[in-house]
Parts: sequence; structure tokens; C-alpha cells
Amino acid sequence: MRFTFCPHCGEKLIRKEIGDEGLIPYCEHCKVPLWDLFTTCVICAVVTEDREIALLRQDYVSTTNYVCVAGVMKPGESAEEAAMREVSEELGLKVEALEYVRSYPFEQKEMLMLGFRARVQKADFQLSGEVDKAQWFPLVEAPEKLRQGGIAWRLVSEIARKEG
Repeated sequence: MRFTFCPHCGEKLIRKEIGDEGLIPYCEHCKVPLWDLFTTCVICAVVTEDREIALLRQDYVSTTNYVCVAGVMKPGESAEEAAMREVSEELGLKVEALEYVRSYPFEQKEMLMLGFRARVQKADFQLSGEVDKAQWFPLVEAPEKLRQGGIAWRLVSEIARKEG
């Protein structure tokens, strides 16, 4: 989100030099800089001890590629809590161990995706209404099911390389 007007008082913002940050939207009335905002999200590679990964289809995301579990962090929620909640909500699985992998800026949608590997026991899925289909795949085959170069592909490819 890029500010044009102050969310506190409604005044039109000016561009002001703020230290080494450069020109930043600034409210002269409130005397406050307003940095651009982005949405913080989690993305999870849901993997079993047998190196199988759960990939899902969400037609509103893609009708041709699988995706990983992902979702928006809620206010007051840690990234770890969000990751475990999303795995539970979308697949009905309980996360046994969670490992942060890396962050992925998603500039087209003004998002920051925090990538995790979520360890679970293999079980039948209990899908949420936003998931059209989910399936277990061998981890080494998973990158070919994802959009090449996308964030899910990068996350899963890195985990597949590490786990051999």
C-alpha cells in the first residue's frame, strides 16, 4: 500500500527527505513519515518424514499448477502461529515441527512471503473450502508440479536439495 493521504488526519502527503531513507511520504500536519506497507504472509512446504510433500490446487490461484499452503498473517499472530494455523485450516494436518527457510518478496502483490518447512505425519486431508484438491507427491518430483521460478517452486526446490 502506498500512501497519498495521511490515514490519521486525511491531509495530502508531501515527499520529504528522511535521513538516508530518501524521499518518503510525509504528513506535515501530524509530523509523521508514512512508509509504504506490504502484507506479510506465510508459505509452507508440508513434508513427511518419508520425504513426501502435500501440494494443493486452488482454482482461484491456478488451474494448471499446484501450490503450497499459504496465507496472510493475522494481527497479533507470529509467523510460526500463522504457518501452523494455515496448515491446519487448509489441509487438516497438525504440524509437528516447523523450520523457517527464508523470505520471498512478492512485489507484484506487495507481499512478503515467509517460507517454512512444516513436518507432519502423513494422513488423509480434511480440506478447507478454499482448497479444491490436495495430493501427496515425492518431494523430488514436486518442483515439476509447481510454476517454475515461482515462490513455491523456489521454496520446495531448496528443501528438496537439502533433503536429497
